[in-house]
Amino acid sequence: MGYKIVFFDVDGTITNHEDGTIPQSTIEVIKTLKSKGIKVVAATGRPLSMCNELHELGIETFITANGGYVKHNQELIHSVPMDKNLVKDVMDFATLHNNGLSFYTEEFSMNGVTEDGILRALKETLSLNEYPETNKLIHNQDIFLLCLFANDEAVDKYIHEFPHLTFKRWHPYVLNVLKEDVSKSLAILKTLEFFGIDKMDAIAFGDGENDIDMLELVGLGIAMGNANDTLKNVADFVTKKSSDDGIEYALKKFMII
Repeated sequence: MGYKIVFFDVDGTITNHEDGTIPQSTIEVIKTLKSKGIKVVAATGRPLSMCNELHELGIETFITANGGYVKHNQELIHSVPMDKNLVKDVMDFATLHNNGLSFYTEEFSMNGVTEDGILRALKETLSLNEYPETNKLIHNQDIFLLCLFANDEAVDKYIHEFPHLTFKRWHPYVLNVLKEDVSKSLAILKTLEFFGIDKMDAIAFGDGENDIDMLELVGLGIAMGNANDTLKNVADFVTKKSSDDGIEYALKKFMII
């Protein structure tokens, strides 16, 4: 099959899941795909401001904020800004209960709550070793993804307080707080529509639970060897780990490169 586009999760997929670096093999893969006329898209939980190293590799299309904000070069493809008053209400409730919140504009900020579980989650999901800046007036900006850091017991309070919102867990300690649906798969559909490409002509690589819908959507869904079992079970193929040139291995196996 003539695949025309490849969607790559970033942390733990493009990057080595052990040290956060980008393997040389993956850098060469991206160059090869582009030389063959195959489009390369980063589909990440990161905000756009944390994608500079990927842009330097030649990637021009970014699905960021877990699907909440999509850009091709300077052209906006898709965005889901949240209601500012609603964000403020959730912020006030989180302050009352001392829960961490993160806010995705093109930048990334938090509400200033610190604890070991939050820092561990930031490391596992965004390869961050320290907290980002705090912006007490962030609710005045367009926010494309709002995330809550909490265990299930704490989340129950939010579900009771905000019954019109959806709390969608994608990490053991992180949930998307949603009024409208935000997902990588929805963002991929918008991106495919933008380029005029059928979903069966698309490949996706991922390693986390927020990649499940993405792998299920496309023609060929590939889980990294370091992925969790849930993702591996929905993948069409499980490749080697990101620390073991897994992207290159899979694309060669399917004779894409």
